[in-house]
Formats: sequence, structure tokens, C-alpha cells
Amino acid sequence: MKRPPLHTASFRRRDFLYGLGASLGSVAFSDLIARAENAGPLAPREPHHEPKAKAVIMLFMEGGPSHLDTFDPKPKLADLHLKGFFNADDKLSGMGSGARFYVKSPYTFRKVGKNGVSMSEHFRHMAEPAVADELCVYHGCQAESVSHPTALYHMNTGNRFGGDPAVGAWANYGLGSINQDLPGYVVMSELADPQGGSGNWSNGFLPAHYQGTQLRSEGSPILDLAPPAWKTREHQRSNLNILKKLNQSHLENHPQHRDLAARMENYELAYRMQMEVPGILDIGKESKKTRELYGLDDKETEPFGRKCLLARRLVEKGVRFIQIFSGGWDSHDFIKRAHRQRIYSIDKPIAALIRDLRQRDLLDETLVMWTGEFGRTPDNNRRGGEVALGRDHNANAMAMFFAGGGTRPGQVGATDEIGNAAAEVAHPIRDVHVTLLHLLGLDDNKLTYFHGGRYKQLSQFGGQVIKEIIG
Repeated sequence: MKRPPLHTASFRRRDFLYGLGASLGSVAFSDLIARAENAGPLAPREPHHEPKAKAVIMLFMEGGPSHLDTFDPKPKLADLHLKGFFNADDKLSGMGSGARFYVKSPYTFRKVGKNGVSMSEHFRHMAEPAVADELCVYHGCQAESVSHPTALYHMNTGNRFGGDPAVGAWANYGLGSINQDLPGYVVMSELADPQGGSGNWSNGFLPAHYQGTQLRSEGSPILDLAPPAWKTREHQRSNLNILKKLNQSHLENHPQHRDLAARMENYELAYRMQMEVPGILDIGKESKKTRELYGLDDKETEPFGRKCLLARRLVEKGVRFIQIFSGGWDSHDFIKRAHRQRIYSIDKPIAALIRDLRQRDLLDETLVMWTGEFGRTPDNNRRGGEVALGRDHNANAMAMFFAGGGTRPGQVGATDEIGNAAAEVAHPIRDVHVTLLHLLGLDDNKLTYFHGGRYKQLSQFGGQVIKEIIG
């Protein structure tokens, strides 16, 4: 005998309650039931505890920005500049001759804001008190890999080897999306994708609903966003209804096909996005003042500035998690020139984003995070003379900063006197992830998903909140 649908009892209760009287109350109750029945997997959910942040904007500097040339000055390196030493690990690993040289920063530093945050001379806009006073600069994070793809996967998913859900996917799995007409997790990059590609924003073993939606940097941000001119909304709706009916029939007979349910929901989301997304992505109506604030009038700052402006608009519309990838930070050579250009390209846009969020009363509930996959060494092989000096990869020390979202402004942690390793408030990446989830109102030990015979979590096997970061 065929088993009756699990929802039969709920329909009977609804019919009974509706029969109590054809009043406004019953009509409202019917609407409430309809909303509950149509709630998708991204429907908002209650956090585990009171959140400090509702959304995250992660600014990812792919390639490994040098902490020693951005936020972590080391005067000792000036004394050691170009002094050589032999690194036995290089020789044993086959990575080089083992002969290395210390490298001082080519930049000068100054302390900015009331908290005395150290900042390279090329950060002009972020050094202004209105921005600098919002920053929590953390010097204690340590990575586990010096290979770009594995380090990127680790920072983005908690797993160096890929295949696991990205932090944005976990956030939406735990909290759902505030706006059901938009993706809960949006990704943007400058022209080329980061190494490892879409694995950096994968849903992993979570249902497909939670994968990041990438906005393309050229052409239409989302393919097929606009329907053909000859197809009306009514025509699309009719086709979707037929497709949904066929898919639903198949799903009832094959409930184990989870991807089909996700595909059905994605069709509906795409239909809703056709009305919502074009207005958000069209920044032509922004004021001249706003465009200048984000650096849209400068070809060097325009690419990142446009993405920062879109991030602010997406947060306003209820998108839960946004990532922006900026490439070109892997400076093994010519770091003086390369990092100066990279800093220039992001300085004004990031300062504008923080100012804009504060002005719109959104910064307290939006966590802005700036990071790379690892830091850089205080030394490197001397190639091409002093003008061509750069730095190698360093998993033992790096800098990241936060703004808003319940973080405490100032400097947290420290590295040793040459910036080679974290020395104070040192924590692995998993603790950064646990802290990020905590600020969103989520407990990493409770945010689990059963897969491969066990319950899995973002931190892999647990971690601790970095209390010094939290305000």
C-alpha cells in the first residue's frame, strides 16, 4: 500500500482551522500557512545566540599580501637588510640553494587614528581617522600551507584540499538568507578567478542551494539574466509551473535525489532575480559624489571600487555573505612597485565602503574582513639586484583586519621582531572561522552537517573564539 504523504495531516489541520470561520483571521492564517509551505531552504533561521553581525563582506587579497609592507613594520629589518644567511630547509626541500637575504620594507610607516594602528605610507584614505578608528588589525593568525591553492582552500573552506563548504555556504546554511529574491552568498573577482576556482565558494557536501553565486566581471554579471524579448513574465511563469509539476512528481518517487530539489529552487530564484538583480547592479543612478567616493573615476581604482559599491548595495538588500577577490599580491620580485600599485587600487574603495556603511547605519551589523591566504617572509632570494627584491610565502605570520560587525577597534596580537612568526595572541585559521561564525550568532560546534558517516563542521574538529577581537 502506498504510504500517504507526510504533509497530509497538516492539510487536514489547516482545513479544520479554516472552517472555524471565514474571517480576516482565517485569511491571514491561510496566508501564513502558504508562506510556510513555500519557504525555501534559504528561509531565515534563528541564530544560536544573539548575533553582533547580520552580514559579512570578505575582501580577499589573493596571492598573499605582505604584512611587513602593509600593517606590520619591523625596524629590525633595516639593520639586517641584505645580510645573508643559509636556510637548510630550502636546500632539503629542493626549493633553492638555501642562501637567503633579509629584506627591509621599501615603505615608511606611521601610526594612524586614536588607536595608533600602524599603516604603510601608501594607505592614504584608510589612514583617515574616520576609517582608521573603525579597524581591528589582527597580527596573530597562522596558516598551515604555503601553496596558493591549498592555502586559499584552507582560508575559504577550512580544508586545505578542497571539497568542503565555503565559509559563506556555512553562514547561509546556519542562518538562511534575508532576501529570498537574491542569492544568500555572492562572489566577485577581478577578471581572473583565484587559484582553485569555484572550489573557493563551493557548497561542498551541503545541499547545492548554499553554493556562492559568482557575478562575472565582464559582460552580463549573470548569464541569461534578461529573458528574450519575445518571452513575457507570464510565459516564463507558465513554463516554470509545468516544469515544477514534472520535477515534483519525480522527486516524490525519488526523494533521495537532493540535487533535484536544489535545482527546482534555483529555477524559482532565477525567476525572482530577473526582477531584483538588474536594479541592484545598475550603479548609473548613483550620485557623482558616491562614484567619486569609491574611485569610479580612476581606471586603477574603478574595478575594485565598483565591486565594493555593489557589495554595499547587496548588503542593503539582505545578501548574507559577499566575497571580493583582488589578485596580484604574490610579490616574489619588485615588491616595492607591485604592492604600491595593489595598495593604491584598494585603498580608496575600502575606505569608501567603511565610510558608506557607517553613514547608512549598516557597519555595526556588517562585518568587513580583509585577508589573504598567508603572509610573506622577512627575507627572500636576491634576484636581479636590490630594486627587484621581493618576499617568499609565509604561513607563520600574516595580517588581517576587521571593521564593524561587533569587532573591537585597535591592534590585536603581534609578530616577532622581524615579522617571521606570530608571537602574541597566535591562533590558527580555524579560530578565525569560529570567531566569524560567533559574530554572526552561530556556534561552530552546533553548526554541523552529517556527511561521510559523521557530523562535520567548518573548523573541522573544533576551535575557539578569539575574544580579543570582539568588542
